Amino acid sequence: MLDNDILDAWDRESLFHPSTHLGKHTRGEGTGRIMVGGEGAFVTDRDGTRLLDAFAGLYCVNVGYGRTQIAEAIAAQARELAYYHAYVGHGTEASITLAHMVMERAPDHMARVYFGLGGSDANDTNVKLLWYYNNIRGLPEKKKIITRERAYHGSGLMSGSLTGLKAFHAKFDLPLERVLRTEAPYYYRRAERDMTEAEFTAHCAAELEALIAREGGDTIAAFIAEPVLGTGGIVPPPEGYWEAIAPILKRHDIMLIADEVVTGFGRLGSMFASPAFGLEPDFITIAKGLTSAYAPLSGSIVSQRVWDVLVQGNDEFGPLGHGWTYSAHPIGAAAGVANLNLVDELGLVANAAEVGPYLTARMEEALGAHPHVGEVRGIGMLTAVELVQDRTGPVFFEKVGAAAGEVIAAMGRRGVIARAMPQGDILGFAPPLCLTRQEADTVVEATAGAVREVLGG
Repeated sequence: MLDNDILDAWDRESLFHPSTHLGKHTRGEGTGRIMVGGEGAFVTDRDGTRLLDAFAGLYCVNVGYGRTQIAEAIAAQARELAYYHAYVGHGTEASITLAHMVMERAPDHMARVYFGLGGSDANDTNVKLLWYYNNIRGLPEKKKIITRERAYHGSGLMSGSLTGLKAFHAKFDLPLERVLRTEAPYYYRRAERDMTEAEFTAHCAAELEALIAREGGDTIAAFIAEPVLGTGGIVPPPEGYWEAIAPILKRHDIMLIADEVVTGFGRLGSMFASPAFGLEPDFITIAKGLTSAYAPLSGSIVSQRVWDVLVQGNDEFGPLGHGWTYSAHPIGAAAGVANLNLVDELGLVANAAEVGPYLTARMEEALGAHPHVGEVRGIGMLTAVELVQDRTGPVFFEKVGAAAGEVIAAMGRRGVIARAMPQGDILGFAPPLCLTRQEADTVVEATAGAVREVLGG
């Protein structure tokens, strides 16, 4: 085992960390930990500190840590066949089996799944296929994509452009062209405070209609959205939102890309979120819960109507010119097969449906009346606590993010990991789907104690 000080020095001297203040980390001012182990909902750092991971890594370790079934499946696949590509019709037992398992769980109108490595490349794939689709249909001008403020769809060039968070654009020359933006369905942060949820939903729908009218429906290819706003604040849609939005898209022949990277494979207490909201997407983006992050893998699930046009295009113009070296990688696929089997065997979808609302309800009981808590919200195994300077109004903190960052640090000292969400003072919770009620109580106690330590009350 390497001496901790040597490992820490190597980390600061050699590793380029994502989404990190590079100068602070290099100078040793950061708060990052070096992790060495995990079991269930808990992780352990190199100093032996055991922490309850109430964000499942990055919403992704759905089955929990330390699942030997997945580790053994990965090892067995590596011994048998560590790699073969998926080009020109090639496949492996693992990739074919996983594709079958995904399609068994996907909504009935979906047709095929294309495997990549992460949610960002999956959304880039969706955009390429969408543009190809409209070119084959003879609609070369129908290429713009509507996304929403505060959305998160990745951090690549196009996927980062679709993301609606400022940090992913600043000084990167993003967003790229062809990306349009409409209002986030974030009722708590509505501009007109006297609006009811139903009125706010009508406002969001009217804003979308106005955008389409300005740009021209014949120029707009798709609307991309998370069924539940994730990194933008963990925000369930307001009353009637999807019932209002879906008909507008259909009326203007605008396709729906449902980004289920966070919500797919059980997080809302259903295998996918789209059917729960009455949606019939043309594309579904998957990643995270597909393998519970035991190996990198993502997917773009396409509907039957998209698939039929892709086949038509290949018959007319030749094979599809899109692919990644690691598409349908057999090790990632083997992890996915073992992971989805575990999701079923452990009853994790049902557990998310039961323990997730319990976590939100307990959080509301503990903090709902706190003078610096504006809102406690949640759906399935997703919970958020929005901190404010003054809950009347509300008045948000002038120095955005500082209060949430201090609370998250105080929670860490209490043995619980949560996430400070960007563009606000929002505490985010997305625990492994195996979380127990007792562990949920631990999360709530640590959160309430940290809020009171930092903000009083």
